[in-house]
Amino acid sequence: MKKRLLSGMRPTGALHLGNYVGALKNWVKLQEEYECYYTVVDWHALMSEYKNPSAVREAIPEVVADWLACGIDPKKSVVFKQSDVKEHLELAMIFGNLVSLGRLYRCPTYKEQLRELRGKDITNYSFLGYPVLQAADILIYRAAVVPVGEDQLPHIELTREIARDFNSTYKEVFPEPDAILTPVPRLPGLDGRKMSKSYGNAIFLGDTEEEIKSKVMVALTDTKRARKSDPGHPDECNLFPYYLAFFTERSAELQRECVSAKIGCVDCKKKLAGLLSEFLSPIREKRQQVLKEPAYIDEILGEGAVKARKTASETMRLVRKAMGLI
Repeated sequence: MKKRLLSGMRPTGALHLGNYVGALKNWVKLQEEYECYYTVVDWHALMSEYKNPSAVREAIPEVVADWLACGIDPKKSVVFKQSDVKEHLELAMIFGNLVSLGRLYRCPTYKEQLRELRGKDITNYSFLGYPVLQAADILIYRAAVVPVGEDQLPHIELTREIARDFNSTYKEVFPEPDAILTPVPRLPGLDGRKMSKSYGNAIFLGDTEEEIKSKVMVALTDTKRARKSDPGHPDECNLFPYYLAFFTERSAELQRECVSAKIGCVDCKKKLAGLLSEFLSPIREKRQQVLKEPAYIDEILGEGAVKARKTASETMRLVRKAMGLI
């Protein structure tokens, strides 16, 4: 039997190239190797968007459309919405008894999110506890592996701790899941910071050719290069990671041309914009096609929820039995 895998994304808007490189590309490949559960984690999104919940609801079809456009296959993977499976919250409540407040405050991603999401009131109980809910998301399906970026490793370690604590306190129910790191864990945004919707530095999977070009042409490049005749520094250029992530076969040639000053930053940007437009064209077309069929998206999420609830209810039966509740 294939090992079971769980991963998810928050519906806070359309997905971007960072999401593709950091997760989606790997998800598509993993479908062939694992029993995959991919969930739209709308409860997680509400932790920061609770003042505008309709935005979360409206973003869900966009996320699913992006997944399908990139190659996620509902016939191979269970695709569902987190809030359609109430057992996530039930298990999170039980896990909350096993985790101290100090452990949650020490989580480095909590501090990072506080900095990244300035302007949003997230100093609340639910946001502090989101790693506990994330642990429940993973362990309710007794997932053996979780594909993540490097920034999420502390959460996987906490999930392993919670599984271990539950098993030792009661009876063994949960595996201690392993992380699968993506080959390119983080793609920089166009301004050099982490690519993020909130920073306004992202290229989205649905961007048009004109939007891609306008964004790339104003992107930060090699700050040490004053003139086109100066030798470039690809390893310090903000856009070179895009060549490494998407166009590996061209990266060595570009690196030579940059270092020898045979190509300037403007020409490099034009070339990259054209390559990205060509790469995203089929994804954009498939995405638009899926979004025109909302009933199809609802059908996928509905069928996925039935499958997910079946597995989740089996796990909760084991949990209650282990705790002596039944």
